[in-house]
Amino acid sequence: MDDAHDGAVVRVRGAHRLPAPSSALRGRVVVAAVAAGAFAAAAAGQTLQAVGSSDSDGVTPLANSQDATAAFGVGGDAPTGAPELLPVSRSTDASAEVQKLTDSEQVTQARIEREAEAKRKAEEEAKRPKTVVPAQGRFSSGFGARWGGSHYGIDIANSIGTPIVAAADGTVIEAGPASGFGLWVRVQLSDGTIHVYGHMNSYSVSVGQQVKAGEKIAEIGNRGQSTGPHLHFEVWQSGKKVDPRAWLANRGAYL
Repeated sequence: MDDAHDGAVVRVRGAHRLPAPSSALRGRVVVAAVAAGAFAAAAAGQTLQAVGSSDSDGVTPLANSQDATAAFGVGGDAPTGAPELLPVSRSTDASAEVQKLTDSEQVTQARIEREAEAKRKAEEEAKRPKTVVPAQGRFSSGFGARWGGSHYGIDIANSIGTPIVAAADGTVIEAGPASGFGLWVRVQLSDGTIHVYGHMNSYSVSVGQQVKAGEKIAEIGNRGQSTGPHLHFEVWQSGKKVDPRAWLANRGAYL
């Protein structure tokens, strides 16, 4: 509003503004705003629920977390019409299971048999003599001086074809013709001792073969410088010929 005063126009400051609302009015405005916000939120929720419950995607949302828990079978009471998860059953081929059991029993039985056989062989090995007399027959000549010379072995007389066996475990290092012996076989023991078998009619071992005490290696014969069928047996230790009869006796084999 402009008032004339002494011919001049005087402007009154703030005359165009409205007076400030009262505190009561302001309170009513706040309440109204809150109510409007709540109404808008409710309307939005109904809209979302309507969209979620529509059949456009074929999915029906669960009402609450309890219903969801029940529907998936992890607790709670499942609502009517909720999907049910059934346990998966695995079919078992009875014949296959029987075959597995049979195979397992066969493997176990085979293992038991192998262990029993190994035990039997170990027991036999423990009982087997480690030194034996090389042939059965008559002791006909000993070690030492004989007929103006030296006899470096012992003689066991018997008929042609009588078995000759290894006197101890060892390795065949020679088998075949030999001067004075006709045929001979030489066997070396693990400690280096060498056994010599001579005048045999035939032999059944070869160089490099492993033989055990008591195993047949030849047959008594009358080959070479011999006065009758017999086995000539020598023992060499460290390159020196020793008395075979004493060597055998010291190891429990008596002739």
